[in-house]
Amino acid sequence: SLQLLQPKTVPKRLRTTQKKPREPQVPRSLIKEIFRHFAKMPVTRGAFQIVEKCSERYFRQLSNDLEAYTHHAGRKTVEAADLEVLMRRQGLVTDKVPLTVLIERHLPREYRRLLIPVAVSGNKVIPCK
Repeated sequence: SLQLLQPKTVPKRLRTTQKKPREPQVPRSLIKEIFRHFAKMPVTRGAFQIVEKCSERYFRQLSNDLEAYTHHAGRKTVEAADLEVLMRRQGLVTDKVPLTVLIERHLPREYRRLLIPVAVSGNKVIPCK
């Protein structure tokens, strides 16, 4: 007896495994560029992976702290004052080294102009609050 040849059916892919939504991350290239700038020497892949993991944890903790300060103040929006309080608690901002001094030391002029109010002609202050 001769069997009829039937085409094989290919099972459809099951869509039950959905990808877990990924948290936004600081781009690896940016972390690498910043770290190389400050390290000024070659970095092994293993060392860079540790730096990357530490950076991720640092920014997660920073965000959680800023969120807590904002909620404590009864607001829903993070403000510059929250960041200044955080930096003061970390010891980066002190009475001798205010936030404006850190901005002037570490940021390029384009960013300084955006963050530090400056009096200009016509009795105007930029940036406006």
